[in-house]
Amino acid sequence: MAAFAGCPKKTPKTPACEGSGDCKDGLACIAKQCQICKADSDCGPGMGCTDGKCVKKVVDNTPPDPRKPCKVDDECAEDEDCLGGRCTKAGPSTNPDTSCTLSTIYFGFDKSAIEDSEKQNLDADGTCLEKEASKGVYLEGHTDSSGTEEYNIALSERRARTVADYLARLGIDPARMQVVPKGETQPSGNGDEKDRRVELQWK
Repeated sequence: MAAFAGCPKKTPKTPACEGSGDCKDGLACIAKQCQICKADSDCGPGMGCTDGKCVKKVVDNTPPDPRKPCKVDDECAEDEDCLGGRCTKAGPSTNPDTSCTLSTIYFGFDKSAIEDSEKQNLDADGTCLEKEASKGVYLEGHTDSSGTEEYNIALSERRARTVADYLARLGIDPARMQVVPKGETQPSGNGDEKDRRVELQWK
């Protein structure tokens, strides 16, 4: 009889708890006992169940990229290029984050040769591109409304290529530059003289 009178009290295998914060080693408080978790709901706020342990959830606030995935330019629309694996419209970057500003280069009527008055600005553009060696640039050629649409597209391309050739002679890698002929489609709003231009826009 004496052997039965003094039975030792069983101790719980896991410690008691009021919440998962009371448990150690990533255990969850389930039925007031620290146990291996089975679901995120077993863990406290901001915590998730991974491999039986409560761990802090990593919140990804990055918005989904709406641009279409691509491998080559042909997979994108006509006004888009495949940049960094996504179809991206040709034009200025929304946040270029650059330390210098690129100048617009202006041309004479029906001319694609760079005028002496513009060479200083173009030299400054070359210096800026050297500083931002990791960035590409669009060379957007424009014309006034004189001439046919087809002629103006060709003239705007010649202007942009002339600028690209000049910058290449300054040592800028041609692979960084992309010619985008716009013709007369985007007037400056400041008269014909300002329409005859090449705008340099960061990719």
